[in-house]
Amino acid sequence: MITLHSLSAIDQATFLQKNEIADFLFAHLGKYGDPKEDILKCLDYALDPGLQAGGFVILARENDQIVGALVMNKTGMSGYIPENILVYIAVDANQRGKGIGGKIMEMALKMANGAIALHVEPDNPARKLYERLGFTNKYLEMRLTRN
Repeated sequence: MITLHSLSAIDQATFLQKNEIADFLFAHLGKYGDPKEDILKCLDYALDPGLQAGGFVILARENDQIVGALVMNKTGMSGYIPENILVYIAVDANQRGKGIGGKIMEMALKMANGAIALHVEPDNPARKLYERLGFTNKYLEMRLTRN
């Protein structure tokens, strides 16, 4: 049976918990993911009680193993920038097609206060889920990356 639960700053997640989540996301985001170090930075931002903005994590577990995870960061802004950014969501490749991603997203939509932004590659199959939930494509993102 799949169970969902959330973590936020008040849960005081340990390094081991964050590491378990980061390992799962790194493994299951595949070509749409980031280096583990960046995932850990995102988790620190979402779960650190000392930060102003914060966020939350939602985990789907089966037999005590993570089978799905989502990380939402609060932006600390509103109006001109959405209040939340969905940074990561992944479902174990062996568990896809069972509605786990949809359940995680529904819980996240209930937990987040304000608007939510996300980035998705045009060929990412998760794009269909986001569109089904009401997300629209308002902008083309452009970045200037500096070292």
